[in-house]
Amino acid sequence: MKRRSFFRNTALAGAGLGVLGACSTPKNLINQENKKAKNIIFLVSDGMSNGTLTMADTLKHRRNGKASNWLNLYRENRVRRSLMDMASASSIVTDSAAASSSWGGGHRIPNGGINVGRGGVKHQPLWQKFKKAGKKTGIVTTVPVTHATPAGFCTNSESRNDQAGIALNYLAHGPNVILGGGQNYFDPKLRKDNRNLYSEFQSKAYRVATQKSEFKKIKRGDILGVFDKEGLPYTLDAKNNKDQEKEIPSLAEMTQKAIELMQDHQDGFVLQVEGGKVDWAAHANDAGALLYDQIAFDEAIEVAMNFALQNEETLVIITTDHGNANPGMLYGKNVNENFDRIHSFKATNDWILQGITPSDNLEVVRERIEFANGFGIQKEEAQEILAYYTGLQKEEGLYNYKNLPFKKLSQIQQNYHSVGWASGNHTGDFVELASFGPGSQRIDGFIKNTDLHYILLAAAEVENA
Repeated sequence: MKRRSFFRNTALAGAGLGVLGACSTPKNLINQENKKAKNIIFLVSDGMSNGTLTMADTLKHRRNGKASNWLNLYRENRVRRSLMDMASASSIVTDSAAASSSWGGGHRIPNGGINVGRGGVKHQPLWQKFKKAGKKTGIVTTVPVTHATPAGFCTNSESRNDQAGIALNYLAHGPNVILGGGQNYFDPKLRKDNRNLYSEFQSKAYRVATQKSEFKKIKRGDILGVFDKEGLPYTLDAKNNKDQEKEIPSLAEMTQKAIELMQDHQDGFVLQVEGGKVDWAAHANDAGALLYDQIAFDEAIEVAMNFALQNEETLVIITTDHGNANPGMLYGKNVNENFDRIHSFKATNDWILQGITPSDNLEVVRERIEFANGFGIQKEEAQEILAYYTGLQKEEGLYNYKNLPFKKLSQIQQNYHSVGWASGNHTGDFVELASFGPGSQRIDGFIKNTDLHYILLAAAEVENA
């Protein structure tokens, strides 16, 4: 399919998310009824609410005059658009482990496990099925590679928290490409059992990279690349820190590398790509972290779509596993100007709050926030932040192990950037699903999460064994 004939303008160009089902049949479905998906690229923006997708598109368009790749796929009618029910076996609000397992294992399981159902029943993960069929397999993420979403495609574990054990499972089952964070689960100095998983992967002919310079030199073969102890830095922090930018590849760069390493395999490849820190930022109610990591995920979409446009045997899935915090731009006479302030953000709330100490005074707090956000807060507001460091208050939350005042800071920032939040937790939304390429015609306008497992097998003509 030639790129020139593929793109077109539509009346939906300025319609935002538009109306589900309002488009005509996407052009990518024409003459693809009988084609086989040799390759599959499955992209997940973890914890992406619809408000996140809208705001990232708005921010990118107002800043650069260019809308997001994901929304342009809708505007230009280039993909099939669906909604997906992501409930788990134990709750209408899923966690990432059960969500990924619904795709990976084809069954809804209780929250907390990886492809292990009630009674300890194990469901064989999708990437193992594809590997048995001769395909190369890969996982790419901005959080630890042993985290819930990549693990759900690859392995079984009674607990998503057993990341050290999940790393051992990867060693046994052997995804060909493993890229992201998570040195804590591979480095002998950081693992509790002192096993050197770097050397054990190398003994299986993997090339190992812990820095971007090493990563860039790898041109062939299997790769284990882990570039931080836990999750990778937020995109906003990395883009304003030259050392981090130099040492750690972006999600788009890791996606490109994964495709390059697997694209020539005669039986094709399957690749899962996760923007995992979108979820972490939503838990923290951090607008800057959220939107710049969503934009980084959007750049990975561009990499995947560019490949799929050149390779007609590639099915691309773009989705999220659940909503989180349901953020959105709030009505008000200054909402345009306030929201545009995010253009000049230099650092995340994580950077702001990790750097404050109990010995700091109000002016230090105000100066730190002004440097990061470009606006100064009131002394009374700074006092509310400082109270969390002097033992007067604490704030709990997922991925908030130091009880830092993320929620309080976001409530203060709302007065300045007009982004509000429903909560700091997952939500039970039906989620966006965009599909492109051979097999996408199998996806209806509304599906259940587990349907995707069997649709992908059918699209690739791989038996469900």
